[in-house]
Amino acid sequence: MPITLTDQTTTSPPPGPTSDAGARPERPGRPTPSGTLRITGTLGRRYDEILTPGALDFLTALHDRFVARRHELLMDRQQRRQDVADGIDPDFRASTRPVRDDPTWRVAGSTGAPGLEDRRVEITGPTDPKMAINALNSTAKVWLADAEDASSPTWRNVVEGQLALHDAIRGTLEHTSPEGKEYRLRSTTLTDLPTIVFRPRGWHLIEKHMRYVDRAGVSVSASASLVDFGLYVFHNARELVARGRGPYLYLPKLEGYREARLWNDVFTFAQEWIGIEHGTIRATVLVETLPAAFEMEEILYELREHCAGLNAGRWDYLFSMIKSFRTRGASYVLPDRAQVTMTAPFMRAYTELLVATCHRRGAHAIGGMSAFIPDRRRPEVTERAFAQVRADKAREAADGFDGTWVAHPDLIDVARGEFDAVLGDRPHQVSRLREDVNVGQHELLDVGSARRAGATVTAAGLRANVSVGVRYIESWLRGVGAAAIDHLMEDAATAEISRSQVWQWIASGTRTDNGVPITHERVEALLAEIVDDLPRVEGNRIDDAATVFRAVALSEDFPTFLTIGAYSQYLVGSPQDQP
Repeated sequence: MPITLTDQTTTSPPPGPTSDAGARPERPGRPTPSGTLRITGTLGRRYDEILTPGALDFLTALHDRFVARRHELLMDRQQRRQDVADGIDPDFRASTRPVRDDPTWRVAGSTGAPGLEDRRVEITGPTDPKMAINALNSTAKVWLADAEDASSPTWRNVVEGQLALHDAIRGTLEHTSPEGKEYRLRSTTLTDLPTIVFRPRGWHLIEKHMRYVDRAGVSVSASASLVDFGLYVFHNARELVARGRGPYLYLPKLEGYREARLWNDVFTFAQEWIGIEHGTIRATVLVETLPAAFEMEEILYELREHCAGLNAGRWDYLFSMIKSFRTRGASYVLPDRAQVTMTAPFMRAYTELLVATCHRRGAHAIGGMSAFIPDRRRPEVTERAFAQVRADKAREAADGFDGTWVAHPDLIDVARGEFDAVLGDRPHQVSRLREDVNVGQHELLDVGSARRAGATVTAAGLRANVSVGVRYIESWLRGVGAAAIDHLMEDAATAEISRSQVWQWIASGTRTDNGVPITHERVEALLAEIVDDLPRVEGNRIDDAATVFRAVALSEDFPTFLTIGAYSQYLVGSPQDQP
């Protein structure tokens, strides 16, 4: 039976193994934690293998050192958002121009990072055992083990996802479904499987099942980033190196070089604590916010000894674009999400700048997600989608990307075929410099280019946004963060686009292409209709999802992320939250 511990601290840890996997002998210079970390979540089976005394000491030390800087940077985000709302457009920083103008520096890239040399197809997915096994049994080069947008951050998912990663790295991961189907890894040798790249939660998120108390007695929820990162590297960094891989990460939601510098300092501290060589940790940064697009070179520079590359996180980037300009009037309104393709001039500018920046500095450029889910019962639908995926991946490979993302194993061969055609036997095309790219502030901010090209806001697009938003939130509240909806694998990023577009269309007085205004009342009626049509089964959370959607799409204020309030008010303490 699971037990509940309240105010459990690092000085009174849960019972666990006699030694920690990530521990090393004490030596001079290793700081003694000054604060405490209290676990308030319920402990399930094997949780003591992750929440060990050594791991909790390490998490506490991370919070001692970095939690104040995290808070300062989040405050800086608020100021920058206000600046844009006040009419100050993002631009390249004059103060960091010397970094951009210096042609001599390079990032570590894949040098000395076994398993990261060839990344032509990466499969993404959450870290539950079944999805982990399916991803690792695929033919992708990399598995993005996602604890962020593709995962609902229930306490169960957080800890049991770490357990799944722990076992997968050691070749012992197994899973039996409720129906009795057994899942096992096709190999116990880590180098025979896709390289694992772990994505922790972003700096803006908290872990409410742990509380950090500093030396002055001030108590705050733990940083989700530090919890996810700390548990992963503490238990697995040295094991990964011993098995021919390394502790590799995707860093989400960065908004500038100072946040990259914070991560770099976290890496340096962690490597010293764990006792691994400086530079062993390698990170790929998702460029998925508008501010980060103007600081790509600076982000690479700050992380240069730990950086493998950048990724074009295009769905979150669209969300960030909408969020940034949501109050700036009709000229900043984007059309239906389905009509904003990667050929839209402002999106093409962003991706071409990313490739040129990466290759100039010796970094990999990884392309965006293909979220299609094949339907084997409707081959004609699947083939049309495959054609779209081929065109998308052919464009990325031709533009210079070194790899790309897919959400389903059946897409791997489709994507790989397009990259094979360009790369051949080469592991990447980092040496291909895009000196023809000339992207500035105007090109990155030319939001109106999509509508000038004929894209529109439609009644169908409005309905899709409301329907996808509600259905995804309902899935997320049940603890499922990657949801198959209308032949697409939706995650938190696409739900954010859906609700933020609705908010912006109402605030801007937008009309659909047939002249009907999008109003609060119209969306309320549409929401009620969609909710009434959804099937009711035991355990679903449709009414809660509708309430959350109203709060994030129809309120006067615009929450910066839908997941923050929904996590605190509807996920923590729910039945789905428990082991």
